[in-house]
Amino acid sequence: MTEPLVLITDNGPVRVLTLNRPKARNALSRDLIKATYTALTEADDGVRAVVLTGADPAFCAVVDLKEAQRGGLKYFEEFRSQSCIAAVAAMRTPIIGAINGATFTGGLEMALGCDFLVASERAVFADTHVRVGILPGGGMTARLPQLVGAAMARRLSMTGEVVDAARAEHIGLVTEVVPHERLLDRALELAGQIAEIPGPVMLGLKEIYTTGAAAVVDPALAAEAKIAFAQHRDFDGLEDQFRAVSERNKRQIEI
Repeated sequence: MTEPLVLITDNGPVRVLTLNRPKARNALSRDLIKATYTALTEADDGVRAVVLTGADPAFCAVVDLKEAQRGGLKYFEEFRSQSCIAAVAAMRTPIIGAINGATFTGGLEMALGCDFLVASERAVFADTHVRVGILPGGGMTARLPQLVGAAMARRLSMTGEVVDAARAEHIGLVTEVVPHERLLDRALELAGQIAEIPGPVMLGLKEIYTTGAAAVVDPALAAEAKIAFAQHRDFDGLEDQFRAVSERNKRQIEI
């Protein structure tokens, strides 16, 4: 029997969502995009906090380059209609990212939509859009500067360099680094503390933070979407570009 692409586990009022394509490093295939979007948007009123994580060895290492290679623009249109990346950021319920491994490109954009991140010592992060040959369209340029500052965000996006867990904590990308085997327990502890707060109070607190950030984030999101999708539409070499990157990743990415 095939396992679901997103595992859903309730721990009292806390829901754990686990991306479950471990052999593909939880790459965002069309099916995983849809399943994650559904799981996020169907979190009901009884859920007081959500923990988002991945099945080892990765949180979400890449977009699905094989599907992107085959589908070109049709693949990216999936993010516009049922965007799991946008759904994370739109959550009214507090959501914690429990980052268990490699978190690159679209996976990093999805993580950035969480209220905050806790990382395993095995976690690594990178904005690899430029190395794939495309522009970010899921909020990277809007949300990454909010955590690490404008200069560091530009550096990470322009170089595509990989940041380990210790450095991620140092620059403010994650709030805490814990031993790998303690990651989910620690995320559940924090989610449990959030769930103890009366629901209307926590919902109001999150709304305040979201509204305050929107003045900066929303214009940046609009600019990113306009420029990125224009580039994707006009770039005739997407399929060849993804094929080349896929082959390079087989040689270079070690998890």
